[in-house]
Amino acid sequence: MMQVLTACLLYAQDNVITFEIGSAKVTLLSEGQRTSGTNVLVGATDEMIRQAIPNGTYPSATNVFLVETAGKVVLVDAGLGKNTIENLELYGKKTTDVDAICITHLHGDHIGSLVIDNVKSFPNATLYIPKPEYDYYMNDESLNGLPENRRSGFLNMRKLFDTYKAQLTTFVPGEIDDAKELLPDLKGVAAYGHTPGHTGFLLESNGLKLFFWGDLTHAMAIQMPFPEVAMTYDSDTAKAVASRLKLLKYVADNHIRVAGAHIQFPGIGTVTENVQRGYNFILSCACEGRFPDVK
Repeated sequence: MMQVLTACLLYAQDNVITFEIGSAKVTLLSEGQRTSGTNVLVGATDEMIRQAIPNGTYPSATNVFLVETAGKVVLVDAGLGKNTIENLELYGKKTTDVDAICITHLHGDHIGSLVIDNVKSFPNATLYIPKPEYDYYMNDESLNGLPENRRSGFLNMRKLFDTYKAQLTTFVPGEIDDAKELLPDLKGVAAYGHTPGHTGFLLESNGLKLFFWGDLTHAMAIQMPFPEVAMTYDSDTAKAVASRLKLLKYVADNHIRVAGAHIQFPGIGTVTENVQRGYNFILSCACEGRFPDVK
């Protein structure tokens, strides 16, 4: 079962909550909580469902994270566009204050606020997109291989690239144990499978680490005890499972806290290995501006 740890908060208002990681500040910009059902699970047996989610539903969310570190204001993903900008304003930030946006992958719930009403929302931000993700949408062979009625997604993505072309930077993420710094205190980490270029971002400040893992998981309640369970919207289920198994082990072994785009409020927590099967996850809140120690 998922355990919940509650404590004091550094900052909280409506959909916004702030934690400290070393000298960095990390702010959750919540775009809402929801429940989902078993119809999107791949590889989940009846017994797994009975053990992990006996009522057939599990909590989920849509999260965007703001990172303030080394004098930079960085978004990790850009949400649905539902209320990302409003949440920024709740926290006292304007879109013009954002220096960089690190995109985990190019699904709509991660890029929705980048362009609104055909206008670029973040005029001063460099947009960092994983190169395998960018290449996928720029591949004419892939585009031409799609039915006519499914090509609009590719074309809309290319329009997005064009809108940000003067500010767009592609990069190749590395393995979590040797990834190169992309921005001050932030590294891009390969987590392929959910999409061709799905990427996480590792924050390290004053020796403390937080791994933004994007869509490495969608259904925490079942994918923690049974990480081999995939989702219907994974582009390559085998790669998605392999990435999840590798990265879960790494963060558990190295006591690295994690933040996820679909982890229920407050979207941040700790992974530990379960001696019987899979992993446990403990939701975290900040205490006096810092996380409780991991024992």
